[in-house]
Amino acid sequence: MYKNFLLISIKPEYAQKILDGEKTVELRKTRTRLKTGDIVLVYVSSPQQVIAGFFEVESIEIFENLPKDKKDFWEMIKNKAQIKQKDFNNYYKTASIGVAIFIKKVHKFDSSAELIKVKQKIKNFTPPQSYRYLKPKEVEILESIVKEKILIK
Repeated sequence: MYKNFLLISIKPEYAQKILDGEKTVELRKTRTRLKTGDIVLVYVSSPQQVIAGFFEVESIEIFENLPKDKKDFWEMIKNKAQIKQKDFNNYYKTASIGVAIFIKKVHKFDSSAELIKVKQKIKNFTPPQSYRYLKPKEVEILESIVKEKILIK
């Protein structure tokens, strides 16, 4: 079965909570093609600028009519997202949909892939503002940088 490999930008405080296993759902305002079993690589945004690990997608929940469903969405994720309700409401203030990516099998790299190293190995690489899919060759290059496999059995 082919897996999607998604590189996702996450603020340092939330990335650390994911890698420590405290945050078990990642919130987004845009839909992805992710499905159960896909791999999400965690790009820790500035000032760290590293790919620090990855997780397997347990499931995805999409709230299509967010203004109407915001209260139900909050109830589903409030104990899993490690976010204050005020920040949640602010993040989704103008959003029309809400996406919850439920996390399982988190793996933190022993040696993170620093942005400068990734740019040296992958031509025209830029970290995503939100997310980007990686090609199999890009995943192989990242594996060579971190000296670990990015595939959960």
